[in-house]
Amino acid sequence: MAFIGRVVIVTGGANGIGQGIASAFAKNGAKVVIADVAEEAGNHTANWINQNFGEAKFIKTDVRLEANIIRLMEAVHENYGRIDILINNAGKGLFKSLYEVTVEEWDDIIHTNLRSVFLCSRESAKWMRKNEKGGSIVNIASTRALMSEPNSEGYAATKGGIVAITHALAASLSDDRVTVNAISPGWIHTGADSQLTAIDHEQHFSKRVGKPIDIARACLYLTSEDNDFVTGINLVVDGGMTRKMIYEE
Repeated sequence: MAFIGRVVIVTGGANGIGQGIASAFAKNGAKVVIADVAEEAGNHTANWINQNFGEAKFIKTDVRLEANIIRLMEAVHENYGRIDILINNAGKGLFKSLYEVTVEEWDDIIHTNLRSVFLCSRESAKWMRKNEKGGSIVNIASTRALMSEPNSEGYAATKGGIVAITHALAASLSDDRVTVNAISPGWIHTGADSQLTAIDHEQHFSKRVGKPIDIARACLYLTSEDNDFVTGINLVVDGGMTRKMIYEE
């Protein structure tokens, strides 16, 4: 329970990977704030955590809006008196022909996935730097920052930007004792196991598709006070998939 008493904000924590991250921190003793635009799902996740194994609170937040982010950080500090950890997990996809993507769609994904990382990191760091031991930020990027399929320009651009802004933030916040790292998940399945096939698992070196807990464990590692020597990195958690040759014998 190394995170007892520490206050953790997880953006996009209502569902999927974010839900897994929020749950893992709560299980390890942290006070978790779920910041998400999905009010019903966010309250459900917070209530489920409270009923089962930890302490969680939901604050409705649209990370596209600077005012929402400022209000979030102020509310968390007012409620708990500190902010120790931020997980920038909120994001959305955009997989559409570049000939059809509108400027509004492009701006929306940039604001949701990338600009939010800058704003949330800046506003949380204002409070983290007041802590005796600083704080930790983890940005959820993607292996799509490193490789692509067609019609993924918006998503790839934001995830590549997250990897780059991570080491910039690590440099800028070093004097404030705030570590900043990124995690690039590969294939992380958030549905029922029955939806996957044997081929899905076998194409990974790990011989299985990833789960939200795999990303949550990485978050725990990167935000542990024992690991303050680790900063500015992009940790790829993908079962080896981006290191696999595509050729078949």
